[in-house]
Amino acid sequence: MNYSIIVPVYNRPDEVDELLQSLTAQTEKDFEVVVVEDGSTLTCEDVCKQYAGILDLHYYDKPNSGPGQSRNYGAERARGDYLIILDSDVVLPVDYLSNIKRHLAEGTDAFGGPDRAHPSFTPIQKAISYSMTSFFTTGGIRGGTSNTSKPKRKALDKFYPRSFNMGIRREVYQDLGGFSKMRFGEDIDFSYRIVEAGYATALIPEAWVWHKRRTDLRKFWRQVFNSGIARINLTKRHPGTLKLVHLLPAVFTVGVIGLLLAAILALLFNLRLALLALSPLLIYSLLILIDSTCRNRSLLVGLLSVPAAFVQLMGYGCGFLQAVWRRIVKRQDEFTAYEKNFYS
Repeated sequence: MNYSIIVPVYNRPDEVDELLQSLTAQTEKDFEVVVVEDGSTLTCEDVCKQYAGILDLHYYDKPNSGPGQSRNYGAERARGDYLIILDSDVVLPVDYLSNIKRHLAEGTDAFGGPDRAHPSFTPIQKAISYSMTSFFTTGGIRGGTSNTSKPKRKALDKFYPRSFNMGIRREVYQDLGGFSKMRFGEDIDFSYRIVEAGYATALIPEAWVWHKRRTDLRKFWRQVFNSGIARINLTKRHPGTLKLVHLLPAVFTVGVIGLLLAAILALLFNLRLALLALSPLLIYSLLILIDSTCRNRSLLVGLLSVPAAFVQLMGYGCGFLQAVWRRIVKRQDEFTAYEKNFYS
């Protein structure tokens, strides 16, 4: 068997249904599906039963341990030569596995693919997707593609596979022991260990998925705040991996706060000075509005992308700065701010 698709899930039966439906349409048929229910109160067992005669599907229910350990649980029971890790909130185009198979003929140990926003996604989901994949927010380091087929700008950092769309040879997975017990950033930690062990990795642009991500800005803030914390945790585990692009959200956050304070102070004396202080933020917001509107062909998505971009950058920046204070200055152990937001 070529591929084992491993999907950890927590309280998302409807999204699992969409993912499984997309798997039934794959042009490449040599695969199994391993669904690992991670202590859900709203399970997808009945959904999985509907596909029992259609897909080679194996369903497991276990106590909650987070996505990393659930992936390991599934990997231990998988039979494929390659293990493909997917989030439960993705949907696959029909040629997803065929594109992977064509690339793997060239030889690689681990790989990842980008993500897109499906036309059916809500405007806020599209805005959040834009903020996570745009050159103007993340610098393109996620290897994401836009909603169009235009070539993306050069990324500001090397691509590392992310667990929403990640594949690895079974032998490599077993050699490295799978995902660590980190409570956040465990997929990047795994990617770092793959590279550090000397294995070959690759981005497969054609192996993209539709990824729903978070459904509102509050949940999105929780996600990116923990990502900022995880960056410092990862730096402590993997010295030398902190890049300039990782510092930019913290710089942006400090800059925004500084400009807002300057504008408030200037308002006491002169309205024009206050507007001048705010001009960098207004120009950046206009840039996001225009770029997202053009890419998504929607003014509403463009408007929503402005707060989404600020949440993405400042949420990450605040988490990053908190982690610098607690882990580097105060020398505390690893931590995450939101312990129970893995799937929400």
